[in-house]
This record gives sequence, structure tokens and C-alpha cells, in this order.
Amino acid sequence: MGKRPKRLQPVNTRLEAAQRALRVLEVIHRHAGGVSRTQIARETGLPQLYLAHAIEHLVRTQLATPLAPSVYTAGSSLKLAQDGRSSGALLRETLAFLRDEVGAAVYVASYTDGEISITQYADSPTAPAVHEWVDFREAAHASAVGKALLAQLDDDERRDHLHRHRMEAFTPHTITSPDILFNELDTRHPGEPLLDLQEYALGTVCAAVPIRTGPEPECVALSLPSPDPHKLQQAARVLRNEAIAVLLALLVGGAHPTPPTQAAIPCVVIHR
Repeated sequence: MGKRPKRLQPVNTRLEAAQRALRVLEVIHRHAGGVSRTQIARETGLPQLYLAHAIEHLVRTQLATPLAPSVYTAGSSLKLAQDGRSSGALLRETLAFLRDEVGAAVYVASYTDGEISITQYADSPTAPAVHEWVDFREAAHASAVGKALLAQLDDDERRDHLHRHRMEAFTPHTITSPDILFNELDTRHPGEPLLDLQEYALGTVCAAVPIRTGPEPECVALSLPSPDPHKLQQAARVLRNEAIAVLLALLVGGAHPTPPTQAAIPCVVIHR
């Protein structure tokens, strides 16, 4: 098939929403004794609907807390993020919250220097990680996190990645054709999660949502040790709606924590 033109990327509405929330957070931070919604609107210039959504996200993630009706001050998560001794604590807390919301292990991944890596993850006894049985640097085409990162690359960058990492079949469901894979990446609706439907491991399904805080592609993902499509659909919906919380944690934290080094990592994890 002929080379396709570079795909136009949809507007990153999640990042825009997170940036609006950060503008509100800056105002709250400046007014240590508390600040009214009216004053926040005056200083940010945000329309009321955007302002309401921003405040809702900040309160939900405990970056802000109500001090009185329509008056806000810094929340516990913001104070945690400002603690120099707690590098990455806000992101870890956010992922733990998201893990419990979706009922699955969750991960943040990035595409750096031509490779995929997991920068942080949260699992638990009731939301277990999946053992990595194949090096995931070789499995971007078969994982939801890999698809979510490849979706943010242009055609040449994708083909370069797949030239370095062949599309091996890990299960009968694995996609091994670049054109079929690229069509899946390019025809999804904006904001729709990318899925791994037992493509890496039988009995395991995953979902990932593209996000980006800087020049490198990023994503937030989940994995379920069950092929139940209804459960995956529900979890993916929550993941999509709560992705802004992860964006806020990344933006407020300002940097990724050290990648995990545990030997047994889930189905979306790639060791460097």
C-alpha cells in the first residue's frame, strides 16, 4: 500500500482542561487564606462553565478544598506535591485513586528516545498486575499502551518503530499487519481508548488513553486479568473520564518519578 499522509492530531481537550485547572490552582495557591470563586474568575478570566469544571477536578483530586461556600484553599494533595521529600507522591496517590475507581491495575507510560517505558503504576491484591512473559519493548503492537503511544506518532515514526521491533504473534488475536494496526489507530474517535483484546496474553485485556504533557507521547492505561468485555468497557469509560486527574498530577509534579524496577510487571509494562 502507498504511504499515507501524516495524520492530523485531534485537539488535546484533556490537556486544555488540565491547563485551565492549573490556572485556577495558581490563583488558589497565591491566596493562602482562601479565595472566592468570584475572585478566581476575575483573575483567570475563565467562563463560568470552564471554571466550574476546573474547580470540580481540583476538589476531586484534593488539589483544592472548600473552605466555605464558594471559597477554596489548597488541598492535601497540593501540599503533598510541594513537599520536596515526596517526589512523585502526588502521581502515586492519583494512580491509587484511579486504580480503585476503575477496579484494575493502572499505569502511566511514555515514548522516549524511540522506546516505550512505564514511569509509574499502581496495583493491589484485588487489582493485580499481569506477569510480563515477553519483553514489552517487542510488543507495542499487541498492548493497549503501545497502541496509545503509536497513535501519537506519524506514519514514518510508526514504521521505524515496527522496523526495530517486529510484529510477532503472541496469541491468535495479535495484529501482525502494520496497515491493519495503523487503520485501527487512525479510525478511532478522538478520546476513545485503545484496546488490547487478548492480543498480548490470553485471558488479559487492557485499555489505554493517550495523554501528553510535553513533546513526548504519553498515556494512562489499565489491565484486567479477565476477558469480560462489559467489565472492560466500564473500566475504560472511567479511565477516559479520569485521565485529566493523571494529567494534573503530571503537570503539578513537574517530572516523572523513577521507573519501577520490579521483575513482574503488567501487560502494558516495558522494561528499559
